[in-house]
Amino acid sequence: MDTLTFRSATLADIPALVELVTSAYRGDASRQGWTTEADLLDGQRIDPEVLRQDLLRPRSRVLLALSGDRLLACVHVAEENGAGYLGMFSVRPDAQGSGVGKRLMVEAERYAREELGLPAMRMTVIDLREELIAFYERRGYRRTGIKKPFPYGDERYGIPKRDDLRFEILEKALPGAAA
Repeated sequence: MDTLTFRSATLADIPALVELVTSAYRGDASRQGWTTEADLLDGQRIDPEVLRQDLLRPRSRVLLALSGDRLLACVHVAEENGAGYLGMFSVRPDAQGSGVGKRLMVEAERYAREELGLPAMRMTVIDLREELIAFYERRGYRRTGIKKPFPYGDERYGIPKRDDLRFEILEKALPGAAA
């Protein structure tokens, strides 16, 4: 993936983003990658209207990773409570393990640090996802022990297949952030 380029998503990218995020986390297609949530959740992973609002709000950007014109990965970075928030991190199942996600994460952290001037990046991960949490820990994120309830009943986040889902907040300092 030497020809990887990054750009900000536009409203015209919403259908492709919904398809990408869904393929990385839901249904049978997601099972060819290692980020699948198909055993935990059914339904949608991203709501097009929520995505539209994320694209339009200030200090919020959805970054795309492309090889030529082929969309390989995306991540949402926004300022929340004085830190960067990393969400919707998705890599096409057939591109997982190629380094695309690592390179996109570096770009997301650079954006939060250099362009937004934020001192840290946070994310929420379903705490049952030990392999995914370990991936983030290898990238410098640490478990905070702060848990948040899963939004049961709000199908914008999916349809749970279990009753023990909750999120944990992970955090990473971004040294050198412009104050």
